[in-house]
Amino acid sequence: MKRFFELLKQSLKGGEHDYTEGSVKSAIVLLSIPMILELSLESVFAVVDIYFVGHLPNADVAVATVGLTEAVISLVYTLGIGLSVGATAVVSRRVGEKNFVAASESGAQAIWISFAISLVVAFLGYFFASDILRLMGAQPEVIQQGTSFTQIIFASSPAIILLFLINGVFRGAGDAAMAMRSLWLASILNIILCPLLIYGYGPFPALGLTGAAVATAIGRCSGVLYQCYHLFWKNRTIKIVKSYFKPKWEIVKSLLGISLPAMFQFFIQSGSWIVLTYIVSKTGSTEASAGYQIAIRNVVFFILPAWGLSNAAATLVGQNLGAKQPERAEQSVLLTTKYNVAFMSLVTLLFVFFSKTIIGFFTEEPIILAYGSQALQIIGLGYIFYGIGMVMIQALNGAGDTKTPTYINIFCFWVLQIPIALTLSFYFELGPLGAFIAIPTAETVLALLAYYYFKKGKWKKVEV
Repeated sequence: MKRFFELLKQSLKGGEHDYTEGSVKSAIVLLSIPMILELSLESVFAVVDIYFVGHLPNADVAVATVGLTEAVISLVYTLGIGLSVGATAVVSRRVGEKNFVAASESGAQAIWISFAISLVVAFLGYFFASDILRLMGAQPEVIQQGTSFTQIIFASSPAIILLFLINGVFRGAGDAAMAMRSLWLASILNIILCPLLIYGYGPFPALGLTGAAVATAIGRCSGVLYQCYHLFWKNRTIKIVKSYFKPKWEIVKSLLGISLPAMFQFFIQSGSWIVLTYIVSKTGSTEASAGYQIAIRNVVFFILPAWGLSNAAATLVGQNLGAKQPERAEQSVLLTTKYNVAFMSLVTLLFVFFSKTIIGFFTEEPIILAYGSQALQIIGLGYIFYGIGMVMIQALNGAGDTKTPTYINIFCFWVLQIPIALTLSFYFELGPLGAFIAIPTAETVLALLAYYYFKKGKWKKVEV
């Protein structure tokens, strides 16, 4: 325990560490704890916005605007996450090779590519904000009052994408604490500025719903500026100078070759969850949809530690492959998987035996409580397999093999999960229960396939 707390303190403090030698257990702890905290803080933005705008006089319109915009902006998150996967894979490989100049050049190439893409997204989102809300089924009053909010959020797309991307660069370099701190700064500023700009305390103007967007944009932009300060002016593993931004098409090709399939992976996942939400609402009731959404929020929250461990595995794979130590890379993944299975086993017990207690924190409505606890129990049965699948998929991504996970995702989510949900829900008339059952079924198959392809070992030979 003493050693663990020493590692915990070191992981939060950050600093230089060579993950290609020494204890693999220590490496996992040093990388995963900041990554878990980073992911937790990223989820804070939408929650904070909804909380504060929910107390405005026109709360229904404000909350609807935030929710609809967040649903669309998740596609921007997908771009950022996909690009960050490519950056992590390439940068970690170069760091493992101890070629820090090439690692920094790769980071710079990833930044200018991401910035160029984000400008296109920002332009389209800003000028078509009202059309986006209309396409999402927003009521006229939501479009009228919420367009400025949506415009500001989309205008800040460069900050959203760069925040993800640059954190991917830091993670690839093994500097997970820096990625965590940039999210801390962005989240804390958002929390402070939201009430000030929404309600107009002190010298601040009362901007209402628009104030939430301004606060979020300022928070994210500040996080990016903090990242850039450490990239350009501090002596770290990754140090970028102006000349590194000159296009190097070989690096660009490598980055996009990894990032594009990774983006598609997340589009596949997001799309399948949207379809499941539709099936639940179509075959059930408003109460069924509410119960399912509460259950999914808990599933996402409790899966964050597993996701942090998975990202740690990706970094360890990339760096150790770069150091020509494929066996150490494999050992890192298998040990991370064991930790994930242990954690997910505890969550499974929690979901199966205490589902009503958990859902009861969010609602006292009997029907919503019944659907929510049922969803949580059934989805929870596959939690161990979720943990295995996440680590294996991220390990393959970290090695630069993003195509194999993409094929696995297509098969498991669209060839398996959606047809099973449709068949059980409509043909066998199980209603929402059919969608609930399809989730652990597909995730179990995904884990088995990912493990199979990981053990085949072709990822060890991928050139990045």
